[in-house]
Amino acid sequence: MTYDNRAEVRKVLIITLLLNLFVMALKAVVGYSTGSLSLLADALHSVTDSANNVLGLIASTFSSPLPDREHPYGHHKFEAVGALGIAAFLGIACFEILQGAIERILKGGSPVKISGSDLWLLLIVLGVNIFVAFYERNVGRRVGSSILIADATHTMSDVWVTISVLGGLIGIWWLNFQWLDVVLAFPVALLVFWSGWSVLKENLPWLVDQMAIAPEAIHAIAVSVPGVINCHDIASRGVLGRQVFIEMHLIVDAPDVETAHRITEELERQLEARFSPVRILIHVEPPAYKSESISFDNGVR
Repeated sequence: MTYDNRAEVRKVLIITLLLNLFVMALKAVVGYSTGSLSLLADALHSVTDSANNVLGLIASTFSSPLPDREHPYGHHKFEAVGALGIAAFLGIACFEILQGAIERILKGGSPVKISGSDLWLLLIVLGVNIFVAFYERNVGRRVGSSILIADATHTMSDVWVTISVLGGLIGIWWLNFQWLDVVLAFPVALLVFWSGWSVLKENLPWLVDQMAIAPEAIHAIAVSVPGVINCHDIASRGVLGRQVFIEMHLIVDAPDVETAHRITEELERQLEARFSPVRILIHVEPPAYKSESISFDNGVR
């Protein structure tokens, strides 16, 4: 069975969009008032949070898991494309942060002026970011949404960025270590880059049809079903826990079509119990057919 989670995904994205706009505004106000490069970079990072929410809303609208005439395999890849868009936003943010830090080193700038009230505002920002990250991640895992999990990863990077920036500003406020502001801009950029790479690595399998399940695991389940002689040319794609497609050729010991159908239905039942949600296509072959090839990899027999 295919579960359409888009309504819940949109609800979460709207809530987090409003919270991210609030966070972005606070960071921008405090950043401009204090002249902190690292905090302005963090505000830029938060701009991408809001843009990611909007992108997620657009992607989830078109990423129905239910098949239709134009998209008989569903629309999951729209969601993966949206997640890749998040990675692109993170790359842009990383470049902007590094560019600003290098300009500050080469050209200098005004000293950062921070107050206790500014630090309290940043603690509120940190609390909101932590809530958003855990909220999105928990709902994303529960409903199997890659866009929510990707956005939660991005927001969690924002949490670490804010902690780093807050630590630097405390050092400036307490000890007047002005150099902390520029120095911390570089690890902020690295954290942003790592978040983008993580999102990219997680969603590429959708787009390149990478193997979802080892063919040996599918083969072991198939040959355990009574009436199955062997199976070969096993292929799978998708992502486990979201949606998987399995294809195979099945050699069965069956005197008629009805018996062969009953054997394939039992195999489908076992595969669905193990890998759901899954869609399965089985090509049935007679007992006389011989093939020992499990999959398409060279040397796998």
